[in-house]
Amino acid sequence: MKRLTDKDYELIAEAQKVIHLNYDEVNENHTVGAAIRCKNGKIYVGVNVYSLHGACGEQVAIGTAIANGEREFEAIVAVRGREGEEIIPLCGNCRQILHDYMPECEVILNVNGENRKVRAKELLPYSYDVE
Repeated sequence: MKRLTDKDYELIAEAQKVIHLNYDEVNENHTVGAAIRCKNGKIYVGVNVYSLHGACGEQVAIGTAIANGEREFEAIVAVRGREGEEIIPLCGNCRQILHDYMPECEVILNVNGENRKVRAKELLPYSYDVE
């Protein structure tokens, strides 16, 4: 695992900002914010869309980046809470998406109270591989 850089803390701040602006305390429809940084330095954000078959904030951020023509990704983070105070791990579905689309992308995690980053492909050992 690697230590975070200033650019990583900027990415966390963008995820915190998007959930702060969109947090839904009443219905809990939007409780997770995410941000993805592309290799060109652009950052895209998303919030979860809660429903029976909702989308994770990470998926929304990835989809937004792809819709804007991005194909090369550097790092991603997800946060939870009104102020985005908690960095959360990606769910299994998001891990599979990252494995398929961007296995070298770094994922920011909180491990034993320390913020670190790890390559997406390392988060899903023995993953389903379409090749």
